[in-house]
Amino acid sequence: QGRLVESGGGSVQAGGALRLSCEASADTYANYCMGWIREAPGKEREGVAAIDAGGTVTYTESVKGRFTISQDNAKTTLYLQMNDLKPEDTAVYYCAAELAPAPCVGYLSFASHRGQGTQVTVSS
Repeated sequence: QGRLVESGGGSVQAGGALRLSCEASADTYANYCMGWIREAPGKEREGVAAIDAGGTVTYTESVKGRFTISQDNAKTTLYLQMNDLKPEDTAVYYCAAELAPAPCVGYLSFASHRGQGTQVTVSS
């Protein structure tokens, strides 16, 4: 059974930056789409950024140019660098994994594997 463990959330002012990290079991998720989803009160769960098994990166439109997803060479740690944060980015962010075809960011909303979540709060 794989594990996903997030860290790095917090509170920042609009325009600030945060970096999220996710420790993953490399053997379990070697062929998975890996990425980040977020849930905010009153909003649908949303796939934010993803790296598919072949290394293709995809983002939801609202974070393009501001967020960057990356992965270490061993595929044991997933990162999400979030710059120019906006109040609408406030949510609980989850590391997620799913067997899905590329581009896979949209599939992550239904991911069967996800971590415990980390809160990101952006104040105006």
